[in-house]
Amino acid sequence: MATKIRLQRGGRKNYAFYSIVIADVRAPRDGKFTEKIGTYNPNTNPATVDLNFERALHWVECGAQPTDTVRTILSREGVYMMKHLKGGVKKGAFDEAACQQKFDAWKAGKDQKLTAARTAVAKSREELAAKSLEQEKKVNEAIAKKLAEKAAAAAAAKAEAEAQAAAEQAAEAAETEAPAVEAETEAPAEA
Repeated sequence: MATKIRLQRGGRKNYAFYSIVIADVRAPRDGKFTEKIGTYNPNTNPATVDLNFERALHWVECGAQPTDTVRTILSREGVYMMKHLKGGVKKGAFDEAACQQKFDAWKAGKDQKLTAARTAVAKSREELAAKSLEQEKKVNEAIAKKLAEKAAAAAAAKAEAEAQAAAEQAAEAAETEAPAVEAETEAPAEA
């Protein structure tokens, strides 16, 4: 029976989540499988891989053929590096301790690069959020300034209207007092 290491799709629409499985070559993508050896989430930045390293190495050494994407994932996780180093142990190039030491050094370098990538992504997100906040503050200040100008203009218009109304009342009061004074001055002259 020919086996293949492939991805089995899960998740919802437009948000794929994959299981890394060992399946028969003739089985459909999301069909029957022999063993689940990990998960792959391409939605995170960088992509998240949770892999059972020993089982993946076992299946690769047994001759299971991975798909292109799974080959890349296994290579990134170091399965093929360990297979290569174990081949060197079998040939007598170095012993098991040296093999593990070389793999640990390689894995430490990979982890350091991954950590650097994650911190760079987090830093860029923070910078983007800070820049967005600054732009939002500028927009809010501009809106507040326009509202203050509008309120000041409304207050000035209201004060002007009140002053005009007061002037009109004073003019009306002066007009009503002027005929009364004329009437008083005319009345004693007739008597």
